[in-house]
Formats: sequence, C-alpha cells, structure tokens
Amino acid sequence: MLAALSPARRRLVVLLSVATVVAVLSVVAVTVFGSSDRASRAAAVPQDVPGPVLLVPGYGGSVTGLQTLAGRLKRTGKQVQIAQLPGNGTGDLRAQARSLASTAKALLAKTAASSLDVVGYSAGGVVARLWVRDYGGAGVARRVVTLGSPQHGTELATLGSLLPSACPVACQQLTPASSLLGRLNAAPDPSNGPRFVSIWSTADDVVLPPDSARLAGALNLTVQSVCSASTVRHSALPTDPTVAGMIAAELTASDPVPLSAKDCSRLSS
Repeated sequence: MLAALSPARRRLVVLLSVATVVAVLSVVAVTVFGSSDRASRAAAVPQDVPGPVLLVPGYGGSVTGLQTLAGRLKRTGKQVQIAQLPGNGTGDLRAQARSLASTAKALLAKTAASSLDVVGYSAGGVVARLWVRDYGGAGVARRVVTLGSPQHGTELATLGSLLPSACPVACQQLTPASSLLGRLNAAPDPSNGPRFVSIWSTADDVVLPPDSARLAGALNLTVQSVCSASTVRHSALPTDPTVAGMIAAELTASDPVPLSAKDCSRLSS
C-alpha cells in the first residue's frame, strides 16, 4: 500500500503513524504510571481532627509495653488498637508495612473515621514510614509519632549481621548500611502526608547511636529535652509515664508541639 504512494505522501503517512503510536503510549503512561503520582499529590489529611490511634510494635513483635501505653492513651479519651505484624516483627519490613496498610484500612472502617494517628515503636516507626511512603498511608494518616526508631539503622543490627542465623531479614534491613534505609532516607517524606514527630532517649541502649532516631522534616524531641534527669532506656520507652505524656501531647487537634523542660512536671504526673 505504501509502495503505491508518492515519496512525499509515504513520508507523511509514516509520520502520522509514528505520532499516533506516541500519543497512545503517552496515554498508557499517564494511566499506568501517573496513578502513583496522583496518589502522592492526594489532599492532605486535616490536622485538626484526630482519629483513632494505631500502635505499631517493634522488632520481635512484643506488645507488652504497648499495652501499657495503650491504656494510658485510652484514659485521655483515645480509641487505640495495637497492630499485629507478620513474622513476629522479624520479617521483611516491607511486608510488615503492607500488613499495616490492611490493619489501618480495617480500623478506619470499624471506627468510621476519615483518618488515624500512628505511633511506631522501635522498628515499628520504620514500618510506619514505609507504609506512608509506599503503601497508601500518606492519604489516611494525620500524625505519625516514631518512638526510639532506628531511622538510620543501629549498630546493634550490624553486630547481629555478623551471625546471619541470628539476624533475620528485618535485622539485616536495620543495619546503617541497609539499602532499604538508604532508599527510605534518600528523599524527604511526602510533604502532603502526615505530620511526623520523632521521640527518643539519649540513654537508648538498642538504637545505637540514639540519634539515629532523628528524622528530617519531623519535630524531633528527646525525652531528656523535656525531663533532663530521665535515664529511660529503649525497652522502657512504651511504659515510661513521661514518654506517654509526650506522645499524648502530640496527638491532640493542634499541630505538633515543641515540648521543653517547662513541660516536664505536667507530662510526668
């Protein structure tokens, strides 16, 4: 058919065909790849309407300490649920984030709330960030408080990785050189997502160094910046009264609160 056309018309037909193919591919690209961009530009969750609170356990999946924290938050009038993570919190952190997405969706449906607040303890704070970044959390989380979370890894995991049989996947992902943490920290958390607050103790004996919990773009608070005499260690963070008071203060209808030493007595009572 093309052979029957003059050279000029043949070039025109070819150019029109190429243009059509490019247009179709552009539509496909917008449909397939643009969806994630639209998700990243979803409307920000209103900050003045607190929702239920979802507590995310750390490495190992123990909820004992979080039960104490849940009780204290419930006494402030909060609806609180503790997430159950697959693999006792030692499996792939991305799988844990996907599980958190399902748990959050179910909690919103159960409570008929439009958004929720999340408190991620230890590795649970990393899981919460993965959920916000990659698994839909940015559109439903209002506030994320990370508690003693190794956002940049911990040297304890590095030591554990020397004996692979004693360092499951999550342990390997929590080393400072982890590719997962490298990607997670390569860019700021979504600006239209939840407000982040990172709380940690300078006396932390698991997150090493303790300021690995520092999070760019978040309100960063050490327990000692509020109560200078505190010696709370990692395992005691969820049960410490001052820490519970700090968390409760950050889950109100106001913006995150830059607490200081003047708040020590009030928060510790």
